[in-house]
Amino acid sequence: MPSGRRAAIVLEAVGPPPKSRLRTWKTPPSTGAIRRRGILDRIRDHPCVAYDEDLANRVRELVGGETGLMERKMFGGLAFLSNGNMSVAVSGQGGLLVRVEPAETDGLLAKPHARPFEMRGREMQGWLRVDPEGLRTKRQLEAWVRRGVAYARSLPAKG
Repeated sequence: MPSGRRAAIVLEAVGPPPKSRLRTWKTPPSTGAIRRRGILDRIRDHPCVAYDEDLANRVRELVGGETGLMERKMFGGLAFLSNGNMSVAVSGQGGLLVRVEPAETDGLLAKPHARPFEMRGREMQGWLRVDPEGLRTKRQLEAWVRRGVAYARSLPAKG
């Protein structure tokens, strides 16, 4: 690293540190310094993969031929975005988050294993959480994934 430039070490596994704890070094710290600060222990306590990798692979198989689809780690899970709009996400809390037409949310809640998606104690219209029990077969999973991708495609593309 050229002298005079500073590098900040940010650990993705545990998220960015609070601003008050962000440190910069002219050269990166040694492994011993990192260990003394307890950073390695924090990484071990927060595994990088918090979502069901098997379910993520099954979703990948279903959306593999879609154009404009990308994956992004978000909210402790793995989101699948269509033209920048989230369509489905493999949740870090288990199951699948599905984006649907907000007007259809109440009707879809009658389906087995579907429940409202809550963020900070508030139900989000246009979002459902499908429990793992409702995603056991390819047919069950495909119905939810296709619904989420279709709705995300109907939205204007983002950046």
